[in-house]
Amino acid sequence: MTRRPDRAGGPEPADAGDPGAFADAPVREVTPIPDAAAATSTATAARAGTGAQAVALGILLSRFSGLLRDAVFSRYFGLTLQADAFRAALRMPNVVQNLLGEGTLSASFIPVYSELQHQGRKEEAGRVAGAIFAVLLALGGLLSLIGVLAAPLLVSIFLGGFDAERRALTITATRIIFPMTGVLVLSAWSLGVLNSHRRFLLPYIAPVLWNAAMIATLVFFGGRMDLSGLTIALAWGALAGGLLQFAVQLPAVLRLDPELRIRWNLQLQGVRTALRNAAPAVMGRGVVQLSGWLDLFLASWLIQGAVAAITAAQTLYLLPISLFGMSIAAAELPELSRQRQGGMKALRDRLNRGLRQTALFVVPTAVGYLLIGNAVVGAIYQGGRFRPSDTVFVHMLLATYAVGLLASSSTRLYSSAFYALHDTRTTARIATLRVLVSGAIGAASMLALKNVVFRGHSLGALGLAGGASVGAWLEWWLLRGRLNQRVEGRIGIPRPYLARLGAAALVGTATAAAFFYLLPALHPVLRGGGALLLYGILYFPVAAFFGVAEARALLDRLTRRFRRQEGQGT
Repeated sequence: MTRRPDRAGGPEPADAGDPGAFADAPVREVTPIPDAAAATSTATAARAGTGAQAVALGILLSRFSGLLRDAVFSRYFGLTLQADAFRAALRMPNVVQNLLGEGTLSASFIPVYSELQHQGRKEEAGRVAGAIFAVLLALGGLLSLIGVLAAPLLVSIFLGGFDAERRALTITATRIIFPMTGVLVLSAWSLGVLNSHRRFLLPYIAPVLWNAAMIATLVFFGGRMDLSGLTIALAWGALAGGLLQFAVQLPAVLRLDPELRIRWNLQLQGVRTALRNAAPAVMGRGVVQLSGWLDLFLASWLIQGAVAAITAAQTLYLLPISLFGMSIAAAELPELSRQRQGGMKALRDRLNRGLRQTALFVVPTAVGYLLIGNAVVGAIYQGGRFRPSDTVFVHMLLATYAVGLLASSSTRLYSSAFYALHDTRTTARIATLRVLVSGAIGAASMLALKNVVFRGHSLGALGLAGGASVGAWLEWWLLRGRLNQRVEGRIGIPRPYLARLGAAALVGTATAAAFFYLLPALHPVLRGGGALLLYGILYFPVAAFFGVAEARALLDRLTRRFRRQEGQGT
């Protein structure tokens, strides 16, 4: 989805000549000079913290631009057949992007490239990066071409429940969008290069341009076309946005790596290592994509709007995973790879710190989605063709997904630990099992609830969301167990810590819910936004009161920053 410890100086490790020698080798315990170790640890922690903040900021901006795009989209499309068609068409080419994109490169390319840069082997690093670019260009182009030509077959296989009108519209939109995925794969390669140079903000903020292109398309053409015509125009807008997302990163990549040489060269050791480690990562992501396709296939047999409702709920579900789980995992991966020689104890301590940071934000989000998710859904989606009954149904889906939110976020960090240890096979095998279990449970539950209709929507979609949550906890349990077998001590979040976070979240949601339901019938944005703002303001002080050190530290930093700004102002 792999690398040797980096050294600032000193002799090369014994396995320096063979990148495959360290792939499964045990990590050696190193006892550094105390002062140097402390300085290195402090600097590394500071860099990782700054990197996580930059990743979180970039993801925050890109995700919020995505929410704005979805809000505009929902007001024009609602849960109509055109909404089903576009969301399905956008999802289909993402298979290529997800198979070859950020997740696979994080497991294969980033560790190898970062180590070469850290060891001062910059020319070799540039050649490896250029060769990987050439491979991705060829594969992305070939798969995009196949997708354009085979769109009718793909829609027939994966969306067999679509009627003739939805099928025809999905095929046309898919053919337009599919080349976008090849460009986004190259954008993910740019992210890998920039992250390895500790440039985190730009690659994670670049998707704002992708979302902006689609928003502009909706605003410009929304009042000029019928929904089917707007669907086609929006597909072209998505393609243009993908090109912008890659183009904005390329100058920074060329500036940071002047040794970059784009040539097809599979003989380089770094390239062979990256490709070898990519194979199981692609397999792991492939089974995840198969799970997503299974959900779409099953949802296509439900009544109109099921596909759009599921993808709307998934957008909100993935937001905290991206903001907190992925931001911390993405910033930690290069550092874990550089510091792997520090031993398993260092790996355990870093993981546990990251897990606590993730839980600090994910636990209140999950509780909020469960108890006041209708405020979130209404504030973002409701309006135009998106009716109040649609808000209720999407909230039901979101609450079901939220049950697995902490597990999904934590597994991002567990996966990064395996990637840093050059082990992509374990995550792939566990992902396969998760998909099989979640697919079986989801399909059985969907069939049982298919004919149960609530406010015009089939509750079969809830079965698919429930299967995903069960699978997320299964993956969490298995990954955590395997890591605990390989490290010194235990990995995980202490139960008392989770209890304090949960208590703080319950106090915040109870207050926000009272505020939400006692308000008069204001616009959903004002009503829901006010409740969510109150929740956010209350949660951290209450968590600090309950003894959560991370919440207290965050409040202290904010207080000091406010006082400095106040002092500068006077």
